[in-house]
Amino acid sequence: MNKAAEKSTQQFESVFVSPMRSYTLAALDYYQQVVSAQMDAARSYSDMAIAQARTWLDVKDADSFKKAMESQQKTASDLMERMKGDSEKVTAISQNFMQESQKMAEETTKKAVETAKQ
Repeated sequence: MNKAAEKSTQQFESVFVSPMRSYTLAALDYYQQVVSAQMDAARSYSDMAIAQARTWLDVKDADSFKKAMESQQKTASDLMERMKGDSEKVTAISQNFMQESQKMAEETTKKAVETAKQ
C-alpha cells in the first residue's frame, strides 16, 4: 500500500472508527447498567407485591385486618422510597453516560481538526 493510502487509512481509523468503537462500548455499558437497574427494580417491586398479597391472604379477623392495613402502609412507603432511589440511580447512570459521550465528542472533534490541519 502506498504511503498516501496508508496515511488516509490511519486518519480514517483515528477520526471515525476508533471514536465510534469507543462510543459503542460506552453505550453498551450504559444499556447494561440501565437494564440491570430495571431488572433489580422489577424484582424488588414484584417481591413487595407478592409479600403483600400473602399478608392479605392471612386476614381472618379484625386484628389481622388491622395488621394487613399497617403492612400495606409500610409497603407503600417502602415502595415510594425504592422508586425514588431507583429513579436517582438511573438518572446518575444517564448523566454519567451523557458526560462521557460529550467528552468523547469533544476529543473526536479535536482529533478531526488536528488531522485536517495536517
